[in-house]
Amino acid sequence: MAKEKILIYQVFTRLFGNRVNNNKFDGTIAENGCGKMNFFDDKVLKQIRGKGYTHVWYTGIIRHATSTDYTSYGIPRQHPAIVKGKAGSPYAITDYYDVDPDLAENVDKRMTEFEQLLKRSHANGLKVIIDFVPNHVARQYKSIAKPEGVADLGADDNKDHSFNRDNNFYYCVGEEFRPDIDLYGGEDTPYTEYPAKATGNDHFDARPGKNDWYETVKLNYGIDYCDAGGRSEHFEPTPDTWKKMLSILLFWASKGVDGFRCDMAEMVPPAFWNWAICSVKRAYPSILFVAEVYNPMEYRHYVDAGFDYLYDKVGMYDTMRNVICGNSPTSQITTAWQWVDPIHDHMLYFLENHDEHRVASDFFADDAFRAYPAFVVNTLMRSNPFMVYAGQEYGERGMDAEGFSGKDGRTTIFDYWTVPSLYRAYVDNSLSEDEAKLDALYTRILQIASKEKAVSEGQFFDLMYVNGHFASRQYAFLRKADDEMMLVVANFADEDVTCKVVIPSHAFDFLGIPHKAVEAEDMLGGGRMTADFKNDDFVLVNVSGHDCRIFKFNLSMDTDIVFNEHNKEEFPPAHTAEHLLNQTMIRMFGCERSRNAHIERKKSKISFILDHKPSRKEEKEIEDRMNQLIAEDLPVTYEVVDRDHIPADVKLDRLPADASEKLRLVRIGDYDVCPCLGKHVRSTSQIGKFVMLGTNWDEMKRSFRIRYKIV
Repeated sequence: MAKEKILIYQVFTRLFGNRVNNNKFDGTIAENGCGKMNFFDDKVLKQIRGKGYTHVWYTGIIRHATSTDYTSYGIPRQHPAIVKGKAGSPYAITDYYDVDPDLAENVDKRMTEFEQLLKRSHANGLKVIIDFVPNHVARQYKSIAKPEGVADLGADDNKDHSFNRDNNFYYCVGEEFRPDIDLYGGEDTPYTEYPAKATGNDHFDARPGKNDWYETVKLNYGIDYCDAGGRSEHFEPTPDTWKKMLSILLFWASKGVDGFRCDMAEMVPPAFWNWAICSVKRAYPSILFVAEVYNPMEYRHYVDAGFDYLYDKVGMYDTMRNVICGNSPTSQITTAWQWVDPIHDHMLYFLENHDEHRVASDFFADDAFRAYPAFVVNTLMRSNPFMVYAGQEYGERGMDAEGFSGKDGRTTIFDYWTVPSLYRAYVDNSLSEDEAKLDALYTRILQIASKEKAVSEGQFFDLMYVNGHFASRQYAFLRKADDEMMLVVANFADEDVTCKVVIPSHAFDFLGIPHKAVEAEDMLGGGRMTADFKNDDFVLVNVSGHDCRIFKFNLSMDTDIVFNEHNKEEFPPAHTAEHLLNQTMIRMFGCERSRNAHIERKKSKISFILDHKPSRKEEKEIEDRMNQLIAEDLPVTYEVVDRDHIPADVKLDRLPADASEKLRLVRIGDYDVCPCLGKHVRSTSQIGKFVMLGTNWDEMKRSFRIRYKIV
């Protein structure tokens, strides 16, 4: 059975599918509305699956602190002073065993609605990932849904000790909670806490700042952060928090979730993860664990602890961001993957998530299309997973000031809001032309990633060590499985380029590339091309600015396209010069291509129908222009197309009536394109010098004949 390429679609459940489009600054749920789990019906889920995604990460499922009052449903109210935004952070958990009521059509049936969401997702071929937040909880944590016999977090803590192995929290003994924030939060009475608990970002005194995670409380996994030695470990017997968190993981696994994205996993000791993941996987072997880890020096520790995948943030993400923004050369991509190559299968690539700037924001690239090459490279270069954050595929800019979240280039996680691009995509079907174009590009790449064996499990060969001539703004690599090989060339530059992609002898040996002419499918542009691996160790590839080319070779097949037989044995330099001369005459005189040419090694003759006899000055200009074009060293490339996919600038009126269905187009840079079966040089500098030997003018026929030779 072929290995599946994991492609994750992260949706912020509260925002995705919100049908209310008011977007009032700091608005309540009544004013701005909220997306619901039931929005993900069969139609929406089929659409997501159809793009190629294998998993959906429903962000913000578990009940968290909010300013919205749900006391009528028996849900404890949170003091607004310790809630960030009207909606609250989905990472300030108030009940690990409950579902966020904001997401339910019927609050009393919120768990049932989640279970139905699971079933619908599975029925539509999508696996489900939810957040597991192990490091911290909301300050007013209170479970009303915990199973019978389970004690609440902190219920049995000894608050006379700052640290105790079996305490769930850390305490500032004898001190009241005095953060650098307004403890009233608009209420008549302030929020009080005694003794104060340590914050989720490891602030171990009673006075966290406004930039600390003051709304959360650090969970105690048996590490004493304040002892004389610092960070002493107390893991035996098993700490109480370990047992409680394992119970939570098993609870959600029993519901049928397929994976956990573990928030700030590196703030929880690897020893816990090793113990907990092994325990969960004994009961649910296929369940996935994805770690948010930002310290590359810790990557291997968390892989060893049992994580299937780790965020490659301080590595590939940061590198790609710098490349996109023009701050690093593309050669750094090689450095990024090499650094974690021993564990590359465990790395999760992404360009956006809820914590990072939107690509199209003013804080990143300002234009989503600038990141398209990075998306292609990250999705196709290795077999490891790739993740898209909902809205990324439409170029969502995230440039709203929503409330607690200001205009920061991120989509808010704290406020009730509607994401403009997602609203246009899924609610009122009004995508702009650019949004639809970007979505189509994303979908095509995701489908290639999901269907091609070369991507899901094939070998990878980075071509940059032999292609230093374009290692600043371009990147190229090969993927191969069985007899199929893909060549991917990405252009991060603004301008169009022609890349002479060198394929070294080591690649031929390592991948088993045959030394013969091999036909390739242009997977994005349509049509076909042929690479002559018998005689060349490079492929010429034209790539537009901020674009990519992907060619798929079938190495087991010889080129089997049937063309009409070519009736000439031209001298390649002279014949290539004929193409240049045709286009030069078209541009200078507005004529048609020649219908009368005799191309030979010693000398050649070619005639054009013109509206006047060229002057001596014009004749000299023809010769000068030809030699200028030759000196520019324009690439000469081929592509094979069928008659139904001929470019608009190519005329077929001179083809014979019995012309084959497949045509070979010869391109000379961006200067000329013409159907032709003749032999050509690889670039114009190989032509030599163009010398006009003489001309003749037939006034009656309006025919101008040029005699030339190549020296």
